[in-house]
Amino acid sequence: MTAEAGARKPLAGKVVLITRAREQASAFAQLLEAAGAHVLLVPTIAIEPPDSWGPLDAALRGDFSWVVFTSANGVAMVRGRVEATGHGRALLERAHLAAIGPATAAALADWGLRAEAVPEEFVAEALVDRLRPMMTAGQRILLPRAAETRDVLTRELAALGADVTEVAAYRTRFATEHAPALREALAGGRVDVVTFTSSSTVRSFCGLFGAAELPRLLGGVTVACIGPITRATAEGRGLATQIVPEEYTIPGLARAIVAHFEPARS
Repeated sequence: MTAEAGARKPLAGKVVLITRAREQASAFAQLLEAAGAHVLLVPTIAIEPPDSWGPLDAALRGDFSWVVFTSANGVAMVRGRVEATGHGRALLERAHLAAIGPATAAALADWGLRAEAVPEEFVAEALVDRLRPMMTAGQRILLPRAAETRDVLTRELAALGADVTEVAAYRTRFATEHAPALREALAGGRVDVVTFTSSSTVRSFCGLFGAAELPRLLGGVTVACIGPITRATAEGRGLATQIVPEEYTIPGLARAIVAHFEPARS
């Protein structure tokens, strides 16, 4: 493609910072680069195994009516554990499966499993609303997810009368190793957009800097969050958010970033 053709792309000349874990970033980076952006990948979190596999292994040998997945990370980690131990596949084929959004459902489909319940809005509250008419009181629900997460889902499912077993399928570590490069890029004015795809990316990003230097480093930088929960976390730390997509997915976030800059180019 010629430089002239590239310049016509909506994000040409824009530098977009991706803060999500490296192994999760490639699809997002490809969408942004296809729109002409220069992507700066600086992970502020890393996805790692839980402190112990014991609770998950025991749960995968159990009997549950539903298994509820809240992220593609959870699917990937459970899949890895099932394939490593040989336990759990029968449970997943027997139980009803729920996924918080299309990316999580796609991860299940890639594994040959189908999510029966996927909410239209990709947050925990909407998943509970989707499950409410499909569940009966007393059903056992397995919830494999991050070790550190909101308790909304557990609390609301229990309020429906479910017997909820929550186990850690992975943990999110704050990654600090790239902090000097990130500070240098922001201080040098080389970032146009910073993206947050989870509350943990916000918390880790903000933890890299002092509260007093964040306003200076983010001066003139557009903040994009994948959904309302992430935006609330950002704004709770003093970061004003300019972009939130209507669809809380990676493709939705990429489209919203493109749409944000397109009017200025027309």
